[in-house]
Amino acid sequence: KTGETLSRDILERNTLKGMAFAIEQIHFPSDTVNLDAARRRLKFDELFFLQLMLAYRKRSLEGEGNGIAFSSKSDLARQLAESLPFTLTKAQRKVLREIAADMQSAKTMNRLLQGDVGSGKTIVALMAMLVAVESGYQVALMAPTEILAEQHYRTLTAHLKSLPVNVRLLVGGQRKKLREDVLEDIRSGRAHITVGTHAVIEEDVGFARLGLVVIDEQHRFGVMQRATLREKGYRPDVLVMTATPIPRTLALTLYGDLDVSVIDELPANRRPIKTAVRTESQKERVFQFVREEVKRGRQAYVVFPLIEESEKVDLKAATEEFQRLQTEVFPGFKLGLLHGRMKSDEKEAVMLKFQAGEIQILTATTVIEVGIDIPNATVMIIENAERFGLSQLHQLRGRVGRGADQSYCILIADYGWFEAHRKSK
Repeated sequence: KTGETLSRDILERNTLKGMAFAIEQIHFPSDTVNLDAARRRLKFDELFFLQLMLAYRKRSLEGEGNGIAFSSKSDLARQLAESLPFTLTKAQRKVLREIAADMQSAKTMNRLLQGDVGSGKTIVALMAMLVAVESGYQVALMAPTEILAEQHYRTLTAHLKSLPVNVRLLVGGQRKKLREDVLEDIRSGRAHITVGTHAVIEEDVGFARLGLVVIDEQHRFGVMQRATLREKGYRPDVLVMTATPIPRTLALTLYGDLDVSVIDELPANRRPIKTAVRTESQKERVFQFVREEVKRGRQAYVVFPLIEESEKVDLKAATEEFQRLQTEVFPGFKLGLLHGRMKSDEKEAVMLKFQAGEIQILTATTVIEVGIDIPNATVMIIENAERFGLSQLHQLRGRVGRGADQSYCILIADYGWFEAHRKSK
């Protein structure tokens, strides 16, 4: 006999069939009406118990009086705000007030910060970090890739160069002596802010007084990885960030254990990115457009998908395409190649050259999906766009449009996919 999981009141209010009926009809449906009713009941149960679990988790995490109540004022955050060459948007100020209210409370903060690429999430998170540091706590910022971690490290050190805040970088590819030096700073508390990849959750990493955990592109980390980082401190506040657009109702469904803040406003000098879809037969026109933009002093990305399961095959395909572009398509231009199999210092060297303008066109795999911030790059070409997921395409498009100039994202796709896209508009 199948037991009932929901009360009579819930069943009646939501016009749901009983569990015994649903189990029988999902396996041996008498007609399509009863099959649909059975499906609806089982789907309701799945979402209901997910929400129940998230609500329970949120209540247990909040735990009255068990978290850290940070100071309500921060001279460091004020000095940072005064040094910025721009003013914060209304949306950034609103989100900062929400985060500050959480941090001043003894309840443990668990907040999702959502904002489009370029909306200014990092500066908001940095303000929160300085509140924690000035209260005598350490901060850990975890990013999914070494490139993104290094980007954050450079951004934070640039903003904090005139402030007495020690920022350390911890990634997997570091030399042994440097790593030991960083670990000692973390253990002793001399490292106020530690930026890293999953390396920050390894067993030998111990914080003296971890008070705030910031996780970027949180969808790239598993629940256990996030929980392991939390356990490095005693009930630290947690701020998770994402640029992936999530409707608020879906965000509350998926992240019901988190409060949600949204930066829904771009800085005043940002223009919307113009996006277009083109077929293989139109590729030469696309490349001509790239040449024209680069001649105007701009920079461009050309991104290839992961075509095969084998990394070696992918690397060979990307390398061959890079050589073809260099010799046949863009002769006379300075090209660079970036892929996931490169060592950490090799990736950084390529990115620094691109940042300095020594590379005009950067060909890459999806290793650039997150963490690249080059305001002068205005064109993103995505080859075989039909092979990417929507979230990936959104992230890749966000690599341009980070300066005041008009930016473009051009998807080169299979003709059938192109036709489906055209008809859907």
